[in-house]
Amino acid sequence: MTQTSEDVTWLTQEAYTKLKDELEYLSGPARAEITVKIAAAREEGDLRENGGYHAAKEEQGKQELRIRQLTQLLEKAQVGEAPKSTDGTVAPGMVVTIAFDGDEDDTTTFLLASREYASSDIETYSPQSPLGSGVMGHKVGEDAQYELPNGKKASVTILKAVPYNG
Repeated sequence: MTQTSEDVTWLTQEAYTKLKDELEYLSGPARAEITVKIAAAREEGDLRENGGYHAAKEEQGKQELRIRQLTQLLEKAQVGEAPKSTDGTVAPGMVVTIAFDGDEDDTTTFLLASREYASSDIETYSPQSPLGSGVMGHKVGEDAQYELPNGKKASVTILKAVPYNG
């Protein structure tokens, strides 16, 4: 299966290693720890009223979900730097400034990237999000549309798209 740029998650080597280490921990030692917790809670008796058992099972469910998320993310990961578009085309790894409905006083700037890049420094939108997929592939000066949660369409103008140097 060929991956398109929308399917790829760009990760630095550092981010890839960090996520791979988290996956290895969750798949190994953390899985063993939760199994021990569940077994100990099970030995306490009646499972219907056993808060410790239910809490451990819920924790196990969240952990297994994170394992699946990390596995999928790492399978689609492209290690290295995101493409450094110099022609103003919006792509993953770009810092994008948009104007809502063409109003240059109503703007926002965000990083188009995986949530693994999210930080307090800059708002991050996934390329799969409605806004992210709406602006993807458009160039500076172009208008793009995306669907709002209520089903209506919103229009934005791409003002700037530069590589993220964060």
